Amino acid sequence: MSENCNQSCSSCSEDCAERKEKKNDFSVKPHEMSSIKKVIGVVSGKGGVGKSLVTSMLAVTMNRMGYHTAVLDADVTGPSIPKAFGIKEKATGSEFGLFPVKSKTGIDIMSVNLLLENDTDPVVWRGPLIGNMVKQFWSDVIWSDVDFMFIDMPPGTGDVPLTVFQSIAVDGIIVVTSPQELVSMIVSKAVRMAEMMNIPIVGLVENMSYFKCPDCGKEHKIFGDSHIDEIAEKHNLKVLAKLPVNPKISAACDKGMIELFDGDWLEPVAKVLEKNIEEDNK
Repeated sequence: MSENCNQSCSSCSEDCAERKEKKNDFSVKPHEMSSIKKVIGVVSGKGGVGKSLVTSMLAVTMNRMGYHTAVLDADVTGPSIPKAFGIKEKATGSEFGLFPVKSKTGIDIMSVNLLLENDTDPVVWRGPLIGNMVKQFWSDVIWSDVDFMFIDMPPGTGDVPLTVFQSIAVDGIIVVTSPQELVSMIVSKAVRMAEMMNIPIVGLVENMSYFKCPDCGKEHKIFGDSHIDEIAEKHNLKVLAKLPVNPKISAACDKGMIELFDGDWLEPVAKVLEKNIEEDNK
């Protein structure tokens, strides 16, 4: 703003609306050596609904379809992505920047646990520091030829999700929920936050939707009736997938073998994402 600004733009060559837009622009450019086609945020209204699990499985599913995928672990205080992929080595760097760690099947991963000396060291930081770390994962890490980057967001609608939405060029988000009515109510908050930030919502994924008995094949809704369809209709969104309670998936995560999970539950999500990138290539 000009020192002689009289609020009427008569003393300044720059339009006030343009100045305001520049002032509120928090966007951060990726590393100059990075190449990222699509960025998908995976969010939830609260913790414990399996957001990191869905993030990992989505990256694996798209990787199986022939796309080069990556995971940016923005859940700095509760990073679980390296554990799910069985990654124990640390991230490295050069004078140009940091390099993500590759999983067994070639998925690029960056997480704060890949920078800590010990995986169990707590990250006792305030919100702004955590937000800055996430921005550095975007700007200082060299992401090479990534077709789909999935950002594992921390739960809720606080500092870090806001930082990601404002700083990183997110193409869309996937909202993860579970059947309980309380969780569904909180999910509405996450959906409305995305709408306020003008971030397109790809759709909803319900985790722990049911348990399929291995003996009789009958499906049991152990967390009660689902409310995800009501939320979807309310916000004019699509329910993309419903994941079961499956001990084999949990075991795969615990053993660091999520890349070996057996199931096609997320293929409908993958097809939607694939369609988006195909439309961009036309």
